[in-house]
Amino acid sequence: MQTKSTDVLIIGAGTAGLYALREVKRAKKDYLVVDTGPLGTTCARVGCMPSKVLLQVAQENQALQQLVQEQVITAKPQAINDQAALKTVRQLRDRFATGAAQGAQRAAGEHLIIGKASFLSPNRVQVMTAEGQQVIEAHSIILATGSSPVVPSFLSAVADRMLTTDAVFELEHLPKRLGVMGLGAIGLELGLALARLGVQVTAADMADQLGGIQDPTIAQAAQKIFSNEMDIWLGHPAEVERTEHGVLLKAGNQAVEVDQLLVALGRKPNLAELALEKAGLPVDEKGVPLFDPHTMQIGDTRIFIAGDLNADRTLMHEACDEGAIAGYNASRTAVTAFERKVPLAIAFTQPDIVSVGASFHSLTAGNYLVGEAKANGRAIIKHDEQSLIRLYADSHSGKLLGASLLGVDTEHLGHFLALAIMQQMTVADLLQAPYYHPVVEEQLQAALQDLLKQLPQLQTGLPFGLTQKS
Repeated sequence: MQTKSTDVLIIGAGTAGLYALREVKRAKKDYLVVDTGPLGTTCARVGCMPSKVLLQVAQENQALQQLVQEQVITAKPQAINDQAALKTVRQLRDRFATGAAQGAQRAAGEHLIIGKASFLSPNRVQVMTAEGQQVIEAHSIILATGSSPVVPSFLSAVADRMLTTDAVFELEHLPKRLGVMGLGAIGLELGLALARLGVQVTAADMADQLGGIQDPTIAQAAQKIFSNEMDIWLGHPAEVERTEHGVLLKAGNQAVEVDQLLVALGRKPNLAELALEKAGLPVDEKGVPLFDPHTMQIGDTRIFIAGDLNADRTLMHEACDEGAIAGYNASRTAVTAFERKVPLAIAFTQPDIVSVGASFHSLTAGNYLVGEAKANGRAIIKHDEQSLIRLYADSHSGKLLGASLLGVDTEHLGHFLALAIMQQMTVADLLQAPYYHPVVEEQLQAALQDLLKQLPQLQTGLPFGLTQKS
């Protein structure tokens, strides 16, 4: 058995682990990186990148069908070659995943160990490798082992007819009928992508809103839009039964037979093999270590946690920040608390669903106002006639607090609004920006004007958005 010592041990070479490694290198500390493999981030291999490729292929097919319906194209196109379409998805996925894996190998170099890590004590970890067992003693340890799809045990009866959100990209042919369990952002994106490729999709979720939308007005609008593309069942837990040729999906008083079942019930932290109990770490009721989100430190230990493993802000840009915070603090004696960035979440559903800043449920009644704007000319040109923007502002100061958006390409508006919230801009401040015509940003201008009408304390008597020259 081989024993090694290091300043910082990073367990997990995904996004969070690599951003932690960058900070450890900057601090010129000794380090080791352990990963079970395969290398390459969750985002690149099975997450945000392959799902966006699938969505893009599906949207291009949908656009072609739209031109046929409008008789812009008079010759009916050939039926989609699903094998070629899915091969395109895998090829581009492999390009992203290979790049991520090579990046991890370059970053860690000879300090990378492929194996399974588990605690022996708060500062000692054993790693089981193909060559045998190693023991690593470290002054600081960073946990960044990511997450895996949730698959409830009651689905074992249909396991051979079931796809996880990781496995769906390995399909070589599309099923004719697909059931989707779970309508969070991932389930909604994948369900819509496959529906736009011609699959008959039925999706169920026990939640009352799809996509994790909190704003009830946006939720209602989104359900109306996406129900035109696939059957959506909300508000009842789903059940499944094996049939002779497929799976019977049931929820409430509704039932449908499908060929395959896509399980999109979220992801769970990869904690099982870490033997956290031997490190004596404080954990919550789900076994996830208790940590400070501003330092990423677990309790008062020298162990830090980052990325999907902590089940907090499970998005890639958050994993980048958390990894950087964990790496910075693991490399130093004193622990520094950092401000977290404005929350920003996007479902790339075209029309996109965007939540930025304060969520609707976090707003205090009587202390906020809502400005709303519907589709403008540019949105209508984009076949986005049900586009909707809802802005939340403080009813006293007029500062922008948050927003919920539904519309084509509103991913860009989300970033603009996140910056505005970070800069603590008021409605009046935002109206001083130029708004070109015709662009979707004019919807934002209209929503801001709606807010300003409700904020007499910010009104100067001058035209909206203009200031007097000094």
